[in-house]
Amino acid sequence: MCGGLLLLCSVPALAADVLRFAGAPCEKPPVQHCPDTGCRGSVTADGGSVVETKTGRNYFLDYPCDLKKGEKVTFVLSLHGAGAPGNWQRHYFPIFDYKDQNRLVIATPFSPTRVWSATDDEYLQNIVMSVIDQVGRNNIKAFWLVGHSQGGATSNRLVCTDFFKDKVDGFLSLSGGRVGGSPQRGGNFGNLAPRGGATGEGRGGAPRGGGAAAPALPSCDFSHIYETGEHEMQNDLAGLPKNSSWAQKYGCGEQQKRAEILDTTAGYVYDGTRQNPGSAGWGLLPRPGTAQIFVYPKCKDGRIVADVVRLDKGHTEGLEPKITAEIVKLMLSARGGKIQRGPGI
Repeated sequence: MCGGLLLLCSVPALAADVLRFAGAPCEKPPVQHCPDTGCRGSVTADGGSVVETKTGRNYFLDYPCDLKKGEKVTFVLSLHGAGAPGNWQRHYFPIFDYKDQNRLVIATPFSPTRVWSATDDEYLQNIVMSVIDQVGRNNIKAFWLVGHSQGGATSNRLVCTDFFKDKVDGFLSLSGGRVGGSPQRGGNFGNLAPRGGATGEGRGGAPRGGGAAAPALPSCDFSHIYETGEHEMQNDLAGLPKNSSWAQKYGCGEQQKRAEILDTTAGYVYDGTRQNPGSAGWGLLPRPGTAQIFVYPKCKDGRIVADVVRLDKGHTEGLEPKITAEIVKLMLSARGGKIQRGPGI
């Protein structure tokens, strides 16, 4: 019927195969994406334009613009720290820069109280179910909870609850407490009061407090990656525990150090309200850096247990691109499929 216009007639069929999430148009570059330097506080303060319909609250949803219906993806729920807006978290751990090559769907929610609590649980659960329903349970290879600071502590609280325990394959804690034995906070960390001298141009709305590790091991199963700045820990790098009771649970081998990751490009964000003067423990201005990765090899059931230490960094300096990419590789290397296998598996 189309004859010589066969190519043109095929375009609508191809477009019909592309997945678009309800209320979340896909754009390149992603909406409200910071430039490499000089990101304004008005950008990082954004809570997202996607509306969770049951609560009416907003969030960000990032995904590949060429994502096909039925394509397998890894789903990530990324929680900000206390006092931080959603878009600050989105750039603190800029995993959305790697969504295309790694086929990631990333939801970044926002708490209007700036601190996560049980009153937010329904909102978070609704976001998760919306993504599962639209992608399809069988198309989610893995589901990771990610949280910075109090967002990490909240992820630790959520991971073994009835809703999440049969869905979450991995938990990435960004300075939010280490499962299996957490390092002590350094003396220069502190929950510092806001300081003068912020330019207003930087990346305001950074977290106001650190997360605490749970005193007992969680009761469910998941892979775990812990990331921290060197100066957040007492005795700096020497403060990182050399063992992990979480790794022991899965029969992993002894801690091994991998090759260092050298970043020549700085991260996007920092705490612009606390730089007069700044604190090494809390975090200074963005700059290039080096990170060390420690893994516990050969964990049973395909689990990953690992630690990441960013040298000469603190609590609020956004992650650099290469170490972000390496953490994504670790996440993707772990066993997934809880959502595919269904409840109780």
